Amino acid sequence: MIIGIDLGTTNSLVAYYDDEGAKIIPNRLGGRLTPSVVSVEGDQIYVGEVAKERMLLHPEDSAAVFKRTMGTDAKYRLGGRLFRSEELSSFILRSLKEDAEAFLGEPVEEAVISVPAYFNDARRKATKHAGELAGLKVERIISEPTAAAVAYGLYEMQDDAKVLVFDLGGGTFDVSILELSGTILEVRAVAGDNYLGGEDFTDILEELWFKKTETEAEGLDDRTRRHIHRQAELCKLSFEREKVVKMICTIGDEEKEALISADEFEKNCEDLLERIRIPVRKSLSDAKLKLSEIDKVVLVGGATRLPLIRRLVGRLFRIIPDTSVNPDEAIAIGAAIQAAMKERRESIREIILTDVCPFTLSTEVSIEREGGGFESGHVCPIIERNTVIPASRTETLYPLYDNQKTIRVRVLQGESRFAENNLKLGELEIQLPKGKKDDNSVDVTYTYDINSILEVQVRVNRSGEVIKQILKGQDVDMTDEEIAARMEELAYLKIPPREQERNKLLLVKGERLYEENFGEDRLVIEQHIRRFEQALNSQDPVRIDAAREEFREFLEDWE
Repeated sequence: MIIGIDLGTTNSLVAYYDDEGAKIIPNRLGGRLTPSVVSVEGDQIYVGEVAKERMLLHPEDSAAVFKRTMGTDAKYRLGGRLFRSEELSSFILRSLKEDAEAFLGEPVEEAVISVPAYFNDARRKATKHAGELAGLKVERIISEPTAAAVAYGLYEMQDDAKVLVFDLGGGTFDVSILELSGTILEVRAVAGDNYLGGEDFTDILEELWFKKTETEAEGLDDRTRRHIHRQAELCKLSFEREKVVKMICTIGDEEKEALISADEFEKNCEDLLERIRIPVRKSLSDAKLKLSEIDKVVLVGGATRLPLIRRLVGRLFRIIPDTSVNPDEAIAIGAAIQAAMKERRESIREIILTDVCPFTLSTEVSIEREGGGFESGHVCPIIERNTVIPASRTETLYPLYDNQKTIRVRVLQGESRFAENNLKLGELEIQLPKGKKDDNSVDVTYTYDINSILEVQVRVNRSGEVIKQILKGQDVDMTDEEIAARMEELAYLKIPPREQERNKLLLVKGERLYEENFGEDRLVIEQHIRRFEQALNSQDPVRIDAAREEFREFLEDWE
């Protein structure tokens, strides 16, 4: 069976498809969402809820929001070891894989994984590598908005329609315009911001609290900052139900509180809201559409639950957005349906899904200056952004002077007209025969497929020689042998057994509550922790189950 995975910035999910449709697979703790957090303790790797709790106690050994640095050289030091973003992501994926296998009762070897539509080539490749490090075959990467469109059943609509998918997650923002025409669901345009999401709105609440309580952020330790961030997150979620919320944080032995209104919060978020409007305008412009031509708007991503986001969307499009699918689960559901399509399930309507190239693919060229001479560092676009893929385009290039021995083809990705501002994907050096420059051309052909694999072909027209190369991203590229070696290196890090993790979660929560309180409250919390530990030490399953339920109820009541 092929599973669908939403590898999110804040939370990740896994889903499968059966005769009744796509369904979310619960994780080992019974939850539908697995926090995208990793924490290291010795040779143990904790992911999800346990890691999220440990982050409050041991921020130096924990990491979150690492999806934002996927495909870069960023490294995280946890437990004295360095990890890249794709390696941390692989721990999340491995945990989801194990959850799926336990739930389905069969091995899972392949997955369809979603990525933000605005992820460039390097980020998409890093996501694929994360899956491979987790022991998954990843032949299909699906853009999150496309997955959302599939989850909303847009491919089953009877009438042709233009749909805008508004996807605001924990750390990334995408807006995509799709057009349904018969059995073809075509992406017309994508735009977005890889550094904008729900976390940024949480940061605004942190800043407001610091200002209102006249607390200096400088000098606070990491643990206190994580505590403040957590309270800000809870405060943000409260705006779904309340107009005014109270944010209370404990600094040392002192409690500090601030009242924050929804109107005040929205006013302070205006810069973030303007950053949301920019990709919306860009996608409409690229698709050559007016706001009035959009037939439907669907909301995806947990951050779209914020009332201020829903008001913004309502004001922009003057229509009520569709929120009929759980915004946290839509992408995973869509990925599972895509997996079923890949398996050619008979119950799925035959549909052709097209995607677009999110960034322009170009090569570096020199241009002639007025008065003579050449200026290097410019670009020649070959496949423009928002070109429907798979696509193949050719440009003819010439050497700068007669009898030039070589020509260098630098493969670039990005929108700048200057080569140095774009992402370099690779480089080919081509030998040229002797001859006049005007008779010594080369045809450069880029072919880009739906899984972001770029083939570069250069044909030397005088000699007929053809050079081909598959580019996979220079910074994150790993051979199969390198992936296998890294998997072996990471093998000593073990994700805790499923049956132990629920106990560990409660103990870490208890430790956090103990550290957040003081005085007699600490004595009460410690008493309950010790009672649960005694039950665990007894190794009596019946006693442990009863003690776990009692301890869980105590923690919930206390919080």
